[in-house]
Amino acid sequence: MSGVMKRMGMIFRAKANKALDRAEDPRETLDYSYQKQLELLQKVRRGVADVATSRKRLELQLNQLQSQSAKLEDQGRKALALGREDLAREALSRRAALQQQVTDLQTQHQTLQGEEEKLTLAAQRLQAKVDAFRTKKETIKATYTAAQAQTRIAESFSGISEEMSDVGVAIQRAEDKTAQLQARAGAIDELLASGALDDQSGLAKDDIQAELDRLSGGTDVELELQRMKAELAGGTTPQQAIEGADDTQSEQGQGRPEARPRFDKS
Repeated sequence: MSGVMKRMGMIFRAKANKALDRAEDPRETLDYSYQKQLELLQKVRRGVADVATSRKRLELQLNQLQSQSAKLEDQGRKALALGREDLAREALSRRAALQQQVTDLQTQHQTLQGEEEKLTLAAQRLQAKVDAFRTKKETIKATYTAAQAQTRIAESFSGISEEMSDVGVAIQRAEDKTAQLQARAGAIDELLASGALDDQSGLAKDDIQAELDRLSGGTDVELELQRMKAELAGGTTPQQAIEGADDTQSEQGQGRPEARPRFDKS
């Protein structure tokens, strides 16, 4: 059972990998990677800005402490000049405390300044990498697009692309259906000509009926011709002309080509 499950898992992973491979577009992957690099670069820049802001804040505090220290020193001198040694001592004591704070802030300021320089350098290097990646990305995308277009053109000429395969199948189906209809029409014509298939419309005729109709049509023309001759001769009645035409047709049917119609003279 475990072997079957392993095989099913392998088949599923293989099919999923194949589906993902068909769905994956390298150009979209490159754009996504470039976007992530831009986000990382933006974070580094924000970090540089934060460190620079902290450094600037320390500089302002240092300036304030140094101003207070100078003020206390001046006050101590003035107190000592007035004979207030106790006030001068207090001023100098406060100045010493401020100087300790100034020293601590200077140490922090140097640390922040070093971090700012490192982050600035890292941001510059990352910016250079992002720019290089962008150039390479666009080059790869252009190459991929050209290769894709060339492949489609080659597939279209060779007829192995999916679209051309569908067109080929449609053409083959149309040709097969046309051949089938032509064969069916030919078979029906043969059956109608042989009389094996009756024509319900009554329009189609076999060879014998067509010959009879032709002879009947010829007889009507012959009768009309005899009638006109009789009228021109001036004595034979139409009925006699018709009887003469019937005798002529009868003699022709018996193989006497010299038979002539009879005309009564008035």
